[in-house]
Amino acid sequence: MTQPQPQEIKIADNIPGAEYTNLAQINHNREEFMMMFANILPPSGKVVAKIITSPGHFKRMIMAMQENLKKYEEKFGIIKEAPELDKEIGFKS
Repeated sequence: MTQPQPQEIKIADNIPGAEYTNLAQINHNREEFMMMFANILPPSGKVVAKIITSPGHFKRMIMAMQENLKKYEEKFGIIKEAPELDKEIGFKS
């Protein structure tokens, strides 16, 4: 029986590092979920990432995040939920 070969994942040159986000907007239609992440620092902010994925992959991401959250809280304690923003955010093109 042959062993599956490990996949090589390349990181695109235009992804130099991580972006901080403190706001997420998630929408969906029948075929996909759309996530927009922003960094809001009043009086303005900027979108730092947009991700579109299938419903099946979206569910797998949620399950992975739930598992990681559980492990984090077991190690470091319960996280308090961040308060909701007290005003509506508008996006400019």
